[in-house]
Amino acid sequence: MEAQHGRARIVVNVPDNIFEHPRLAAIYDALDGQRSDLDVYVAIAEQLGARRVLDVGCGTGTFALLLVDRGLEVTGVDPAKASLEVARAKPGAERVHWIHGNVTTPASLVVDLATMTGNAAQAFITELEWDATLRGVYHALRPGGYFVFETRDPAYQGWREWNRRATHQVTDVSGIGTVESWVELTEVSLPLVSFRGTYIFADGQVLMSDSTLRFREREEVEAGLVANGYLVDEVREAPDRPSREFVFFAHRPH
Repeated sequence: MEAQHGRARIVVNVPDNIFEHPRLAAIYDALDGQRSDLDVYVAIAEQLGARRVLDVGCGTGTFALLLVDRGLEVTGVDPAKASLEVARAKPGAERVHWIHGNVTTPASLVVDLATMTGNAAQAFITELEWDATLRGVYHALRPGGYFVFETRDPAYQGWREWNRRATHQVTDVSGIGTVESWVELTEVSLPLVSFRGTYIFADGQVLMSDSTLRFREREEVEAGLVANGYLVDEVREAPDRPSREFVFFAHRPH
């Protein structure tokens, strides 16, 4: 969504229900399971010698808190207020600088590394949103600073696994009770793929969350980075999801 304020264009991302509804945000971590993929990003931060990190799309703060536990200075930014409230309630959350908004939200940031984990890059479905995000991250990076993020490889067609049979689970959430959940594909109109999550609580409440993701080809992502001033260093496979994900390493030139 785009809003006009004088001459400035502000990109407004409207979070999906799974991130913005307070009851769904509260169970997100439990349903998401073990996040071994984040260990890879912790190792990347160490490899790059980063001391100040911007976590774009920080959600409930799991990755941001992993980083501050290692002594890094971390800023987490997310447009979903309910997710940030979950993040702020976690032990150690006071050590993270939380921003409700996106990377186009005015802030005085200078970081060594910016990250987008969990395929958050795919949530920016329009070119306006994506370009604004790339520019916002670029301006937050110090010269020589890195931007590392992942996105699913469209060739793998991961959406074929988004059905009730493959995704159905019953999760016992501490303090809440059992939650039955599943995901169903609703539309494939490449490069956009839409799906619906259904969540049934022990008290009978049923909540749904509709989402749409954009599947960008590797060449499209690289071209967008270059057009916004980055140098692309390399593109890796996600080690825990070989042949399924691209992991982009780009930096702001000196």
